[in-house]
Amino acid sequence: MSTAVSPSVPPAPLTHRRVLKIALPIVLSNATVPILGAVDVGVVGQMGEAAPIGAVAMGAIILTTVYWIFGFLRMGTVGLVGQAAGAGDDDEVSAWLTRALMVAAIGGLGLILLQVPLFWAAFQLSPASAEVESLARTYLHIRIWTAPAAIAVYALTGWLVAMERTGAVFWIQLGMNGVNIALSFLFVLGFGWGVAGVALSTVIAELLGAGLGLWFCRAAFVRPAWRDWSRVLERAKLIRMALLNTDILLRSAMLMIIFSSFVFIGARFGDVTLAANEVLIQFMYITAYAMDGFAFAAETLIARAYGRGDPGRVRRSALLTSLWGLVVCVVTAAAFLFAGPWLIDLMAKDVDVQIEARAYLWWMVVAPLLGCAAWMLDGIFIGAARGRDMRNMMAVSFAIYWIAILVMLPVMGNHGLWAALLISFVARGLTLGARYPALERGAGQEN
Repeated sequence: MSTAVSPSVPPAPLTHRRVLKIALPIVLSNATVPILGAVDVGVVGQMGEAAPIGAVAMGAIILTTVYWIFGFLRMGTVGLVGQAAGAGDDDEVSAWLTRALMVAAIGGLGLILLQVPLFWAAFQLSPASAEVESLARTYLHIRIWTAPAAIAVYALTGWLVAMERTGAVFWIQLGMNGVNIALSFLFVLGFGWGVAGVALSTVIAELLGAGLGLWFCRAAFVRPAWRDWSRVLERAKLIRMALLNTDILLRSAMLMIIFSSFVFIGARFGDVTLAANEVLIQFMYITAYAMDGFAFAAETLIARAYGRGDPGRVRRSALLTSLWGLVVCVVTAAAFLFAGPWLIDLMAKDVDVQIEARAYLWWMVVAPLLGCAAWMLDGIFIGAARGRDMRNMMAVSFAIYWIAILVMLPVMGNHGLWAALLISFVARGLTLGARYPALERGAGQEN
């Protein structure tokens, strides 16, 4: 291990204003995401047939899941770039972006080459009618060609977050979604291109997003280091990146399995309970969208403090961002308590589903409070690039979740399912919290 040398330039002060400047653009950009999904469904719904709606939904979820695998690229890039920026190593700030874009290019080209077996496997897991599958394949075979651009957006976003330029992230998201929505209307309702029109509008939006990202990251390409291949391909740096990204991928895979199993296990209790769970899980997504901004703030501020080798700034960054995260969790919990029944009625018109969802609403009231520590500590550990801790503590939480399922499900039914999910949140918060002192002590050292 080698101790980082703090740069001579004094760091910017850690203030509430700085936290909000990083966080609020992310919160606003997240607000545009569900709008896009609703518009895509609404546009194809105007065709007057059920199959196109199902095809777009199926195609979108397949690619979203596949691209999600590369989410490690955003998280890993934040920690590595932020630490380089905190250490005052501008050449490494540029070089890390090139490395991340290389991973995006290789990953995207790999998906294009493997599209036939990939889509075959997806339809084996989620069989559909012949008409829906045919239309979904049309959608997928159009969209897959921009896989390198779609994955590159993860890398570019991570670099911008690390550089505290979340305003640029907002404009990328707004530009992508705005163009996607406008072109969906034009291609589907104007030109009558149907499902292919929805896919093509997304292709153009993804290319635009990557182009905007490169433009906003142009400062990285001013320095020759971005194409200094002896530096970019330095073995030790590539190994560090690979290990970090692998750990984050494994951690994220376990988290995805928890949420997927929640849906599949909930299906055992009947269609009404399954629908009620799906309505209520949207409350958790709302909380996550709101929390993302402050978790991102934790990522970049912790990364910079870590790069400077300053445990005091690591602690203040963690406390300041976590304070705002707690405020968000308390506000969302209160909102669910008082507005929850109205939100349920807005999302579900079936009376039985409304009654069932209300019976489990209190789980959503306590979920933000019990999950706050886990969500914020995720951001803190991402900033410190401590992927091994994230992986290991998720593994412990993963095991605790399944033990809770085995113990509580037979006794409490669907309430036991919700209890197991929230117990996994608490376990992740406690285990990461137990590792935090080591994170703080390790500030300024390579992991």
